[in-house]
Amino acid sequence: MAHDEVRHDYHLVNPSPWPLIGTVSLFVLAIGAVIFMKGLSGQPVPEGEAPGLLDKSSPWIMLLGFAMIIYTMAGWWRDVVKESRAGDHTPVVQIGLRYGMILFIVSEIMFFVAWFWSFFEITIFYDARAGSTYDAKSPLWEYLQGWATYPPPKIEGGRVEPFDPFHLPLMNTLILLLSGTTVTASHHALQHDNRSQAKFWLLATIVLGMLFTGLQAVEYYEAYALGKFTFASNSWSNAFFMATGFHGAHVIIGTIFLIVCYLRLQGGGMSAKKHLGFEFAAWYWHFVDVVWLFLFAFVYVTPYLVLGG
Repeated sequence: MAHDEVRHDYHLVNPSPWPLIGTVSLFVLAIGAVIFMKGLSGQPVPEGEAPGLLDKSSPWIMLLGFAMIIYTMAGWWRDVVKESRAGDHTPVVQIGLRYGMILFIVSEIMFFVAWFWSFFEITIFYDARAGSTYDAKSPLWEYLQGWATYPPPKIEGGRVEPFDPFHLPLMNTLILLLSGTTVTASHHALQHDNRSQAKFWLLATIVLGMLFTGLQAVEYYEAYALGKFTFASNSWSNAFFMATGFHGAHVIIGTIFLIVCYLRLQGGGMSAKKHLGFEFAAWYWHFVDVVWLFLFAFVYVTPYLVLGG
């Protein structure tokens, strides 16, 4: 009976080791991050001594966790591709996969909502005199007074210097907007079975994604090397680097996603009728584009204009 022919459109997944391996990998990564930031003992490493494996600033266990997660993702997604080639991704299954990707992107949106919330809490609701946020019972007009001391001063009494949004940030905005058009052109070409055009525009999108990452690295170098502000300057700089840094990480992940799609296209994979992986990569890339537009507007342009830049 177990070997009878399947008479439904649903995919019954075979036993897989990847959920267990992925769970262990995340655990190792979490422990490694704690060790890197605090150390298991909680005691600082004496000056002049190299940190041990379990001491603060030791990155090795965290890097091991990252390597394990990358291995898990590569193996798990390889199996998903095999299932697709075997015909397991029926139209009904593809609907479920689309819903899953939509919910994943929604969860990512809420992730960035948390960072925007933190950023606005620090900037608009900041009381420079008290060194804290305003009482939630205060009138709204008092909240807006936070802009008068925006960005919040450093502990020493200095102030951070925001980036000129019409320099590198504007260039990166144009790059991401252009990449949104190229990935759409690639998807359109694949839908019409024009594989050469699909590969050309997809490669252009990958190059633009790498260019964006490179320019953001230059921007971070300017912040640190030129003394504008650092991650440890104050809570405002924390929010800035966390929001833009996580977005940069998403750009790198999206670029890798697109590279995998390009390699599959080069290998003869995907077709006009079946290219779910490419479709998901395009959705993810558009999500990255939209998040950046909000970052550009509220993290770069607004503070610059408020400060009379």
